[in-house]
Amino acid sequence: MVSPGILLVDKPGGLTSHDIVARTRRAFGTRRVGHAGTLDPMATGLLVIGIEGATRLLTYIVGADKTYTATIRLGAGTTTDDAEGETIETAQPAALEAATDDRIGAGIVALTGAISQVPSSVSAIKVDGRRAYDRVRAGEEVELAARQVTVSRFDVLETRRDQDVIDLDVVVDCSSGTYIRALARDLGAALGVGGHLTALRRTRVGGFDIGGAVTLDQLDGAPMLTPAAAAARTMPVLDVTADEARDLRHGKRLSGQADRLEASEVAAIDPDGVLVGVVEARGRDIKSAMNMPEAQR
Repeated sequence: MVSPGILLVDKPGGLTSHDIVARTRRAFGTRRVGHAGTLDPMATGLLVIGIEGATRLLTYIVGADKTYTATIRLGAGTTTDDAEGETIETAQPAALEAATDDRIGAGIVALTGAISQVPSSVSAIKVDGRRAYDRVRAGEEVELAARQVTVSRFDVLETRRDQDVIDLDVVVDCSSGTYIRALARDLGAALGVGGHLTALRRTRVGGFDIGGAVTLDQLDGAPMLTPAAAAARTMPVLDVTADEARDLRHGKRLSGQADRLEASEVAAIDPDGVLVGVVEARGRDIKSAMNMPEAQR
């Protein structure tokens, strides 16, 4: 029987997140595999994979903040806001020359903090039941509503200029749901030169870092984080006694103990270091919000 766990995979370019899930299913011999947050085929980097009962944890991981490194190309806009689309605008040399480091810096400041962002039209957001990118590829016009996101860091690591483009290597810390392609598009628009991504790599999802990830060649026998270890990287921990663990697993509440919780969602871990599940306050009591399958703890 396959043990439950969280696997960190370094996705290469050219493959979809679904491709990685399919390969993980084959490597581990189970259908119960899911991931916490899609990466575009062009993108590389950290994909958090849940296996067997640990797929239940993905709900709590998918909304975590993330870190990306990227290359933004100023001087051209594309249909997809990345290098895979068709070029729809190019900047004149004078416009590029006017995009000084100071103006680029000011544009980045305007895209930092709590901002309203319109996602790229080729995103995976569903519009009337269909993915936006499917509608775009079918020739439909897609307009997505702006959403509030938070960009807590947007730093330029290196700037490279030539006659036709300006390439910016950047690092971005952001809330879940932020589109780095849209940051490139909006920075280019603010400077009047167009912009798109030529490279994107996710290096962190919440408490999970690319440094602990395996490559596709290392999938067979790859080490996993136990559900307890993964939950502890995602939320505060509540150590419970064996009797409390039994009660929680049986759907009972821990009466009058809600003041033991440090957050709205807390990982309950039994004396053997096994994840019981995720608990929450219900009035003055502690109640299970999600229990791990008992046969797969």
